[in-house]
Amino acid sequence: MKPAILVVDDEKDTRDLMQRALSEDYTVTTAPDAELALKALAADPSIVLMLSDVRMPGASGIELLKAAKAQYPRLSCILLTAYGSVDQAVEAMKDGADDFITKPVDLDQLEARVAKAIRTVALEDEVARLRSQLDEKYGLENITGESDAMKRVFRIVKQAAPTAATVLIQGPSGTGKELIAHAIHNLSPRAHGPFVAVQCGALPETLLESELFGHEKGAFTGAHQRQIGRFEAADHGTIFLDEISEISPAMQMKLLRALETRTITRLGGNEAIKTDIRIVAATNRDLEQYVAEGKFREDLYYRLNVVDVLLPALKDRPGDVALLVSRFLKEFSEANGGKVTGITPAALKCLEAWSWPGNVRELRNTMEKMVVLAQNPVLDVDDVPDRLRTHAPSMQTLADTATLGETEKAKILATLKEAGGNRTRAAKMLGISRRTIYRKLDEYAAEGEVL
Repeated sequence: MKPAILVVDDEKDTRDLMQRALSEDYTVTTAPDAELALKALAADPSIVLMLSDVRMPGASGIELLKAAKAQYPRLSCILLTAYGSVDQAVEAMKDGADDFITKPVDLDQLEARVAKAIRTVALEDEVARLRSQLDEKYGLENITGESDAMKRVFRIVKQAAPTAATVLIQGPSGTGKELIAHAIHNLSPRAHGPFVAVQCGALPETLLESELFGHEKGAFTGAHQRQIGRFEAADHGTIFLDEISEISPAMQMKLLRALETRTITRLGGNEAIKTDIRIVAATNRDLEQYVAEGKFREDLYYRLNVVDVLLPALKDRPGDVALLVSRFLKEFSEANGGKVTGITPAALKCLEAWSWPGNVRELRNTMEKMVVLAQNPVLDVDDVPDRLRTHAPSMQTLADTATLGETEKAKILATLKEAGGNRTRAAKMLGISRRTIYRKLDEYAAEGEVL
């Protein structure tokens, strides 16, 4: 499908000339003035670029530009004028013009400028699409939990994210600390900046310093050129320091200095480089205990622990296992051809009875394995890994009963009836969010259920 362009000029010959020149590669609509141009934009949402003369009867091209940009912020605009000047071009750019061409129009130049503008629009659309995918993957909507412990986490993240406060995320391995860090970044004013993650425990001290702060050419053997560090790479964004408890006392001192001064110095250099970054750190250790034992600097701890997010172990999140099972089952079923449609209560009870020492990460891996190796559309006790089955209570009597989805539906519909059809009241009675019950009821309605 050809990109759509709008050409606005009060001179018919000019309009026709540009339409002929561009129509081979683009769908071109024309308008003789600002009023009809705005109507054309309203009639065709697919228009991505507007070329407009500056001097026209009625509203000028600059006035049209302002009005069009106000209604369609993502519309790209190129202005044309026979009275071009540097000052006018600068003012047009300030008003939102993306480019400026003088008349009479050189057709080769016109085609080149239009092609460049269309490429820019396509690139911006791709960036927006990728960002949307990141938001979907790393936003709070992707973090499942209805337990009180997780509701508290969500509340803190929503409150802290829009601020500039440093955040310390503490919790056992596999609880989703990096997902929370991403959510904080994506809900912050820095969302359009970089998110840079550093696994502090994976690198020895000398390499970690170079990784964080960069190095100058010749700073050490093998340093053949200048290399910027993660702090510089994260400028205007967020740096996520995972496993912060594992850094050495010497690195703790250097990190503290960087946090206090908001400057870093590359290894082997003398220049103090200003950084504008949000710090989010994480650890699976009890950092306060580390401070008491002298393993971690107290001043650095308080620098990092402005906002504290405590992620609970999965075994301390009653009810969340079933929600996570449902989510992972859907995710991996879709990724593997949709052959698995549900799980029996007996199999679910096996999963709920397990202590999940590896937390959400372990449950996710288990569900992927079960879905991939499933022989039937509904997962049953036999699909649960042996090590989990041996620790679960006897559930064979439930093995042939309704699927998890059917049991859940019956409970929700019965509670809704008891609540007199009041969805908010039913959600409270079930101990779930309004968002969850609305989503479930929409699914049942789509299946033909009369609500």
